[in-house]
Amino acid sequence: MQVVIDILENELIEKYPDILGILLRDQTTQKNIFWATDNYEHFGDSYRFNSEILPELITGEKGNVIMPRVHKDKILQLSRSKEMAEVFTPSWICNAQNNLVDNSWFGKDGIFNKEILLKNGTKSWETTKEKIVFPKGKTWQDYVCDTRLEITCGEAPYLVSRYDTTTGKFIKTEDRIGLLDRKLRVVNENLDSINEWLKAVEIAYKSTYGFEWQGDSLLLAREALLITFIENFTHKFQTEPTLKTIQNIAEIISWNIWQMDGLKGVIPTSCGTKTTETTNLFGEIEKEEKPCEGCTKSNIHNHNGIYCLIKDWKNKGQKIRFVDLINK
Repeated sequence: MQVVIDILENELIEKYPDILGILLRDQTTQKNIFWATDNYEHFGDSYRFNSEILPELITGEKGNVIMPRVHKDKILQLSRSKEMAEVFTPSWICNAQNNLVDNSWFGKDGIFNKEILLKNGTKSWETTKEKIVFPKGKTWQDYVCDTRLEITCGEAPYLVSRYDTTTGKFIKTEDRIGLLDRKLRVVNENLDSINEWLKAVEIAYKSTYGFEWQGDSLLLAREALLITFIENFTHKFQTEPTLKTIQNIAEIISWNIWQMDGLKGVIPTSCGTKTTETTNLFGEIEKEEKPCEGCTKSNIHNHNGIYCLIKDWKNKGQKIRFVDLINK
């Protein structure tokens, strides 16, 4: 892959067969993720809000349809911010907040980097060069398998930081600050065998989750996590991983980074008024319309939409409803 922030679907489909199809899959519905936005409807009926995102809609001559927010038209950026509360956080803020997570986990500050103020008044960080040392009673394996979740993840800047989402500046592999980036750094520092490295990285991906409403942002997030894997493998071993290995990571990503209405735990817009038919004592068919109880009573456990499934990888990959992880 080229060192660019916009991952080109044409390049994905040419260089890595079947990968784009995996990244577009919705594991709950066994269909493709859908647009869930009206921003693309000017391209035609196949780009309407409820239409699935198909490979042929974003490749070929349409290969530049989906692009990172930093490359989108400024008017469109403002529109999405207003309508969908889409606000992308600068990388230095993502780093500062991720540092708080690690400060608590390690019991001290400055583990992965030091936050700094640049001469131009902007904030950044300096990456620590020393190998990460783990506190008493905790190992690097504990850190790698610890569960992380980015809610309403957009392009997933808290998980992987290939580029600054507000400036578009590419960030070198060794200087990245995402929650998954940090797991990968730890694996890179502790393993040199390709087979052992792949096993540990698989665990890192299986313990990293995120959900997003809009289909285009979701695809960008999934692509970013996949290319992050390829870049780390290449950085570590000076060669690219096999297609089979890439497909395996893509499959994990398609389960762990999913499309969901975060307030309801269901596929976006899948709730609604349902019509039921019953036959009365006189043989007449009676129809009754029932609105979604979860929506009317604001109860996340009583929606009539399609509840999203994820995998509990620590329990033999058992499929579970995400909503069941939330206390009633």
